[in-house]
Amino acid sequence: MTRVLLGSLLGLTCLGMAVWAQGETPFTDEQFVAQASAAGLAEVNLGSAAAKQATDSSVKHFAKHMVTDHTKSNNELIELANKKRFRVAARMDAEHQALENQLLKLTGTEFDRAYVDSQVKDHKVAVSLFEKEARNGRDTDLKKWAETTLPTLREHLKMATDLQGKLKGGGATTTGTKGKER
Repeated sequence: MTRVLLGSLLGLTCLGMAVWAQGETPFTDEQFVAQASAAGLAEVNLGSAAAKQATDSSVKHFAKHMVTDHTKSNNELIELANKKRFRVAARMDAEHQALENQLLKLTGTEFDRAYVDSQVKDHKVAVSLFEKEARNGRDTDLKKWAETTLPTLREHLKMATDLQGKLKGGGATTTGTKGKER
């Protein structure tokens, strides 16, 4: 039941972001900044939760990496948005808040898999969103930032996809009580 609810929630979150990223609604630089900043906050918040709650050492490592990279890119976007007078999100969107609430109810491998699954979906959407801004954005500085951020997002997607395969294959590593991987 929990897995079905989480899957539905993930699907709705990504569907909303994907519809916008694919250009089925008007796309402006302001919309990109709002969406990218909300998604960046979600990456940091979800990564922080996963760094604490994950049981697989690879998931913990990945989550810490997401926090570091997305904190850096969030700060870059805030600086650029302030110069351009674009509004950034003050918090992650409602869909990601609901996802975080659902994830925090999970434990063990169920948490690890759900977090990584959400990361694969979110990074697919993010790559699409940033590609669209890099191609169609009007502000040259914002377009350049999107272009320079894309390789990192693509690497995150690859990392998440590889980790997802590892977890589904049962090759998870957990940290024991003495801190050694088993």
